[in-house]
Amino acid sequence: MLWLQKFQRLCILWGTRIPKRTVHVHTRQLASLQWGYQEVPPKFNFASDVLDHWADMEKAGKRHPGPALWWVSGDGDEVKWNFSQLSELSQQTANVFSGPCGLQRGDRVAVVLPRVPEWWLVILGCMRAGLVFIPGTIQLKPKDILYRLQVSNTRAIVAGDEVAQAVDTVAPDCPALKTKILVSAKSREGWLDFKTLLREASTTHRCVETGSQEAAAIYFTSGTSGLPKMAEHSHSSLGIKAKMDAETWTGLQASEIMWAILDTAWILNFLASLLEPWTLGACTFIHLMPKFDPQVILKVLSTYPINSMLGAPLIYRMLLLQDLSSYKFPHLQHCFSGGESLLPETLENWKAQTGLDIREFYGQTETGLTCRVSRTTKVKPGCMGTAIPHYDMQVIDDKGNVLPPGTEGDLGIRVKPSRPIGIFSGYVDNLEKTAANIRGDFWLLGDQGIKDQDGYFYFMGRADDIINSSGYRIGPSEVENALMEHPAVVEAAAVSSPDPFRGEVVKAFVVLAPQFLSHDPDQLTKELQQHVKLVTAPYKYPRKMEFVLHLPKTITGKINRAKLRDMEWKKSGQAGAQ
Repeated sequence: MLWLQKFQRLCILWGTRIPKRTVHVHTRQLASLQWGYQEVPPKFNFASDVLDHWADMEKAGKRHPGPALWWVSGDGDEVKWNFSQLSELSQQTANVFSGPCGLQRGDRVAVVLPRVPEWWLVILGCMRAGLVFIPGTIQLKPKDILYRLQVSNTRAIVAGDEVAQAVDTVAPDCPALKTKILVSAKSREGWLDFKTLLREASTTHRCVETGSQEAAAIYFTSGTSGLPKMAEHSHSSLGIKAKMDAETWTGLQASEIMWAILDTAWILNFLASLLEPWTLGACTFIHLMPKFDPQVILKVLSTYPINSMLGAPLIYRMLLLQDLSSYKFPHLQHCFSGGESLLPETLENWKAQTGLDIREFYGQTETGLTCRVSRTTKVKPGCMGTAIPHYDMQVIDDKGNVLPPGTEGDLGIRVKPSRPIGIFSGYVDNLEKTAANIRGDFWLLGDQGIKDQDGYFYFMGRADDIINSSGYRIGPSEVENALMEHPAVVEAAAVSSPDPFRGEVVKAFVVLAPQFLSHDPDQLTKELQQHVKLVTAPYKYPRKMEFVLHLPKTITGKINRAKLRDMEWKKSGQAGAQ
């Protein structure tokens, strides 16, 4: 009963009462479990409990059979599936996995696909078959793929032409990998053709009765140091949490269409383009868009009846560089943003030119949606919203004590004495790392922030990216936000840099807008430094500055400050500041 011992250790770790009774069906399937005051049913599967519900409503004539998934390629190809069609196709996908592929409940499946309709089918098929899906970006290099396949003991991979060659290169070193499934118009030796198998598969599949706490997904998280960790989510922390979050985040109506402009590897894509809209019976819109193009986004918003749009702040900043007066968005009513801090200037300019607010939200791979500015919540510039109802999110000190409003500290979610629904199961095979992230009664989010009197949270910077210069603790986002208010700056990253007198100083790496590339760099440096002094505390200004064509990003698309910081400290022959 090693699985039970492991589960008991996790219960102790999370401060959760251990259920008196368990059913030995699967190592994570529990007959009864209660996280705090939130009752969790013993079994749950999003595909059968939510998707099939809407399919049944369509068949009974109680829901208009409009599209649940609407995909366009940009070259004239288009796919529209209602819930009934999605239900059938995902059942066929589950049969592909359990039939020709020979996969069994609990097997892990890597999914490395661009924004193609098959990504959504594969995810649903995995849930139906009780498989654990592991999303990855098509930007992965061979060594990234090798690491992920080896450490996760992945049994199968579903991929496209973008990474098939890289997979073949490393596959001989991945003994657990038995099946390669290709989503492509071409065939490839050693790979099964997904589309052919799908056509031949039965449209009827008996969905696996997955336990609420049974593993559903693993996401690789890119920290500021070390190799990516495997964060495991259960059917409860994903699907049941989505039902709890419904109408408190985007507030979608069943007749509305949501466009989340995100990489398929991000957990936010799973939340915003699958769980959230389909929990509410709404439609998810997808554009292939192989390369980011603000002109394409503007044309799509002008052409298609999209009601809600979600994208990173950078997308809004790039759109604001275009001539918005040439476009009309007749259907767009709600805009959402997350992944990094939204500048007050971006919010104000977007509102002035479109008449629409941008509602910010905050979350992490381990916690999912954590706080948000919902449709019914007041928008405060620079604020990432209030905590979702079932999360007790606080600002705490270095001993785990809750700090009063207006005081900067570490952001945390209370997980003791009871762990709320939505927190991930833990880092796979790494109980020590999971335990190290708990301080007192709180799960540390790794970010610094402030909570105001109204319960709104403000992001101040990553806790491990804080710059300590002459005794002043400087959050990088404060510097970056100040720089971003200048029209010359498209992107910015602030890190510590060694200094013989101050120990550390702020250095900014800046990506310039095209029209400023020809400006004198010395003069522009002085101008930007003076600008920062004017818009924030003068001690925060970057004493060093470097103009670059692009900034390094993590696999999840976030600026990799750690890489920049390490480069700076290696120049001086010192170990990086921590």
